[in-house]
Amino acid sequence: MVKQKSEVSADRIATDPAYARTRENGREFGRAGKTGKVIRAAFSSLLSQVADNRVVSRLLQAIMVAQKSDTTSARGERSIIAGDATLLERFDFNIKSPLGAVLLAQFSTTVNRVTGATTITIPAFVPVKTIKAPDGATHFKVLGAAAAIDFANETFVTVNSTSASIAYGLQEAGEITLTQQLPANSKDYLFLVLGIEFYQQFNGNLYPLNSGNFNALTIVKVDVA
Repeated sequence: MVKQKSEVSADRIATDPAYARTRENGREFGRAGKTGKVIRAAFSSLLSQVADNRVVSRLLQAIMVAQKSDTTSARGERSIIAGDATLLERFDFNIKSPLGAVLLAQFSTTVNRVTGATTITIPAFVPVKTIKAPDGATHFKVLGAAAAIDFANETFVTVNSTSASIAYGLQEAGEITLTQQLPANSKDYLFLVLGIEFYQQFNGNLYPLNSGNFNALTIVKVDVA
């Protein structure tokens, strides 16, 4: 049996009432795509050595969940702005190396919208007991970043911070406090990310491991005005 291929024209999808749900879903999908693009752009300097090859689709899926929490907008108009952006907390940019599996220490975050100061603090710890490092890693750095993101205008301000390199050993590493200064009195969404990047020492120099598969980066705080 042979069946001729049938196609629905773009004009019909754009105008036929039977495809109203399709148009609504398409608008929300496109809106989620723009939201994901601005989040990735805000942290692009960290993602080059961290993100897995499915981060775009995984982030899009997480944003769609946040959009669906919007209970006030009409069909097709739901957005993260009217939804619950805090649902993006604990999103791992590298699914191969989630932060919870790499960093076993407790940490805390603070956000002061009035001053714009944000901090991520990790209490003193013993590296080999607290960090799950890959074979060949001799050192690591703790990475932090904060971004004030305006989803409506697709703009952002990002501030990065990093710890000094820390030897992967039995010594006690002191408390780490990463501070990022964002604009004061911001009305934007404030995102904090925390990550670990691994290095290998050779002849006194530190080199990033060839593969970033073991590096971690995660959204640890979303603060909504």
